[in-house]
Amino acid sequence: MAKLWKKSDAKIAPAVEKYTAGTDYIFDVEILPFDIQASRAHAKGLQKIGILNADELKQIGEGLDALEKDSKAGKIAIRPEDEDCHTVIENYLVEKIGEAGKKIHTGRSRNDQIAVAMRLYMKTHLASLEKDARTLARQFIDTAEKYEDVPMPGYSHTQQAMLTTVGHYFAAYAESLLDDADHIEQVAEHIDASPLGSAAGFGTSIPVDREFTAKEMGFGKVQLNTLYVQNSRGKVESRYLEALAQVMLSLGKFANDTLLFTSQEFDYFSVDESLTTGSSIMPHKKNLDPMEILRGQVSVVMGNQLIVKDIAKNLMSGYNRDGQLIKKPLIESTHIVEDSLEVAGLVLAGLTPKQENIRAKIHKGIFTADIANEMVTKEGMAFRDAYKKAAGMDAGDVDLKKNIASKKSLGAPGNLGLNILRRRLK
Repeated sequence: MAKLWKKSDAKIAPAVEKYTAGTDYIFDVEILPFDIQASRAHAKGLQKIGILNADELKQIGEGLDALEKDSKAGKIAIRPEDEDCHTVIENYLVEKIGEAGKKIHTGRSRNDQIAVAMRLYMKTHLASLEKDARTLARQFIDTAEKYEDVPMPGYSHTQQAMLTTVGHYFAAYAESLLDDADHIEQVAEHIDASPLGSAAGFGTSIPVDREFTAKEMGFGKVQLNTLYVQNSRGKVESRYLEALAQVMLSLGKFANDTLLFTSQEFDYFSVDESLTTGSSIMPHKKNLDPMEILRGQVSVVMGNQLIVKDIAKNLMSGYNRDGQLIKKPLIESTHIVEDSLEVAGLVLAGLTPKQENIRAKIHKGIFTADIANEMVTKEGMAFRDAYKKAAGMDAGDVDLKKNIASKKSLGAPGNLGLNILRRRLK
């Protein structure tokens, strides 16, 4: 296939071609559908200003439909010598429809092509990730409601602190994921701006209607300054990855807690055997490996965000080929978060609290704060004095259900506020 920038018969050195192509041709397979979407809008824009006639627009539309169909069928391969999906689109159109295909690049550059394709990729995946985060939040709410009265020690400094419930514990993750979903929504709104028509970063003398093509692609607005389109590469992707990182911070904490609470030392929860792997040497082992992998993937996603920032920082204004390296960490992180949300849901569904085991491990010392509070409310004692007096007292037999019910402040174990969380789901 011909390279879009090739002007003579001079051949590029194979090592240079391989090095500059890198892994771009691999990840561009995922970008291709969005580049096709943008190409449809661009073609309509060219017809609107008279560069294409109605018949040419029809030919290009049919060519893009055929390319999309072939791509979904696995018939389109992007090779290192193709460089990218942009080249594949134009060469495919020229081969299929001839002269009309040569006009598709009028008024645009691969620089704004990749910017708009990546923006569409991020918009699409943010929408699905927000939905998945809210779905998992709903699952946590339902699980919290199911176990809202099951006592469990709460921890601070990795030591038993105060009595809580399994429901209170799971409700915390529901709210965390709802915050993550709200953050995703905010990021989606922030990046909802079309870069198409900015060309190489300095606009074009072709009178493209950027607002028209933005609307055709479903963008809420146009990214105004054509140079800023290129300068924002890395900034936009970093913001996207921050939304993903927030989800992983929630899931990573859940993974770590689950690994701890299903260990033989804690033994607070049983876990469905279908979620575990075994040891090749120790027959008794049932390892919750998905949660270990998930915990590690938090670092991968956060590291990928740092990679993107490091690639983009301090570059000269305008397009720089360094930006090509942003695709891999961004797409990799997207898959990680999508898979992690699914796995977390499976593990949550496979957890069952071992209520007797949990009760047996509740240390009596966790009730001293309640004793101090009772001295304050019933005897009028100053809290600091009550605190010192309660420190060495034995709580005796405590009615766990009554103790939980006494924690009535909003969001506490006796007042989970699940109705509020459910309203946020809507």
